[in-house]
Amino acid sequence: MPFASVEDSERQFGRVRAAAEEAGRGADALVYSNALVVCVGKDDQEVARRAAAIGREVPELKANGLAGSPAEVVDKIGRYREIGSRRLYLQLLDLDDLDHLELIASQVQSQLS
Repeated sequence: MPFASVEDSERQFGRVRAAAEEAGRGADALVYSNALVVCVGKDDQEVARRAAAIGREVPELKANGLAGSPAEVVDKIGRYREIGSRRLYLQLLDLDDLDHLELIASQVQSQLS
């Protein structure tokens, strides 16, 4: 599911599961995934700065992406996992912000391993 909320993803995954079962395939044989914009910060100000740098609003990113503190993002990833998403593709829009990538690697990815 590209750039969709947990709720929208859950509805679409349900449709795919139903179609797979109707076609005689096991719905769990498929890999469900999401592509999400990522915007992580150590605090609210850093999140807001990163959102502004990519021309996005924090509330929209929190609704349809992975935005907030590392703990908030890990929690949101868990919500996607709960609905069946097994693979996430993270879209990092500000490729010059290497500190952002380091924060994701050190404080988000490390909590998921």
